[in-house]
Amino acid sequence: MAQRVAIVGAGVSGLASVKCCLEEGLEPTCFERSDDLGGLWRFTEHVEEGRASLYKSVVSNSCKEMSCYSDFPFPEDYPNYVPNSQFLEYLKMYANRFNLLKCIQFKTKVCSITKCPDFTVSGRWEVVTLREGKHESAIFDAVMVCTGFLTNPYLPLDSFPGINTFKGQYFHSRQYKHPDIFKDKRVLVVGMGNSGTDIAVEASHLAKKVFLSTTGGAWVLSRVFDSGYPWDMVFTTRFQNLLRNSLPTPIVTWWIARKMDNRFSHANYGLIPEDRTQLKEFVLNDELPGRIITGKVFIRPSIKEVKENSVIFNNTPKEEPIDVIVFATGYTFAFPFLDESVVKVEDGQASLYKYIFPAHLQKPTLAVIGLIKPLGSMIPTGETQARWAVRVLKGVNKLPPPSVMIQEVNARKENKPGWFGLCYCKALQSDYITYIDELLTYINAKPNLFSMLLTDPRLALTVFFGPCSPYQFRLTGPGKWEGARNAIMTQWDRTFKVTKSRIVQESPSPFESLLKLFSFLALLIAVFLIFL
Repeated sequence: MAQRVAIVGAGVSGLASVKCCLEEGLEPTCFERSDDLGGLWRFTEHVEEGRASLYKSVVSNSCKEMSCYSDFPFPEDYPNYVPNSQFLEYLKMYANRFNLLKCIQFKTKVCSITKCPDFTVSGRWEVVTLREGKHESAIFDAVMVCTGFLTNPYLPLDSFPGINTFKGQYFHSRQYKHPDIFKDKRVLVVGMGNSGTDIAVEASHLAKKVFLSTTGGAWVLSRVFDSGYPWDMVFTTRFQNLLRNSLPTPIVTWWIARKMDNRFSHANYGLIPEDRTQLKEFVLNDELPGRIITGKVFIRPSIKEVKENSVIFNNTPKEEPIDVIVFATGYTFAFPFLDESVVKVEDGQASLYKYIFPAHLQKPTLAVIGLIKPLGSMIPTGETQARWAVRVLKGVNKLPPPSVMIQEVNARKENKPGWFGLCYCKALQSDYITYIDELLTYINAKPNLFSMLLTDPRLALTVFFGPCSPYQFRLTGPGKWEGARNAIMTQWDRTFKVTKSRIVQESPSPFESLLKLFSFLALLIAVFLIFL
């Protein structure tokens, strides 16, 4: 059984891992190479080696009710989508609330993690660190790697003929901090993910002209969804997830496309994804359609050739003068402190059982936390991973035989599309609710809607039809939080508290009351049919 646990990284997953270890009576030591916690969410003016980098204006893509730790809601007065500075403050509140700082060694780089000579018996690891120029070595019973996947920029310059002749400035989006550098420039942003779109929109307020180049297009979603609600509180519900996973993939794909086009036609704006079968990560941006329709951002296809002071796009013979190119081409990830025999990275993914455990190790004493891209928030995902992983490291929960785990990992790598639900065929992609529920099942913490419907029907209906907020993951089982029910029942109150800054007297409508009654009856019938 593990006692001493080494944790690499003090970001959102590292903090959750420290807390989970303490709750299970283990002795965690967290190594953080920078001088403060927060990982991705700690903004610095300069890029730091080995740490994720963000720009000054970054705001969370998942709202506060859906992206908090499951037993620690954001402060009520925080906006629904949280700026990075406030997000960092929240993480510091979390660390202070659960007394995590005592377990973190700052300014400490992990140089290597290797198996001890008796690993097949003990499962122990030797961890070599560097602090203030001095190397230190220590033995740990288990290791949790929480370094994320946004540290190594992917910059395929060979894919852009002529880039070496370009006389302007070009750099990866990892280097971007402020939009001032674009003032009165002609800017090209390559890559239409969240970062690329954000940078293009920011540049459009200062630049002379902005182009956004995309190879495959993307669905662009506003944080402000139906009736002004946060998008993920409407989209991420158990009811909708069950409905999507019960329908054939072509129907789900058609429904998603129709929903995405409610706000504006992606085809008319040159944004529609070429491959609409395989789910690509949504782009969250509230301004892009407005910048396109006012001529501030121009959507272009992939680059054919780069010249000294211009760029030629595919299917468009005209040369466009360009001063600055930003490559928002994503990231690769690696574990430089681990030997490839422990964790090998191939084709953008690692051979990890349930995205956590190396499937081939003789002893399950190393876990990777946060190496996944769910259609949901990373904080509750990484936290749930840590809750299960720590119980495995402690010996409370057991893993299947290596042969079974390897078989599952290989099946996932084949990326075979299913017949029902959304098609998660990209590396590291996963269905958020299905994945979380699977991990919760392993630790007996998954909410039982059947028994809940009998004992607390109001809560059961809210859990099933309402947002699948992280508080649901603390209703029962190990780590149960007494405040979970109240947090679920009051989540909409906290959501509206920060937007209803002007009180308006609404006159009740008889028609609206009648509609609510019929809606309630319809919900009861739906519940009866589903749980029958």
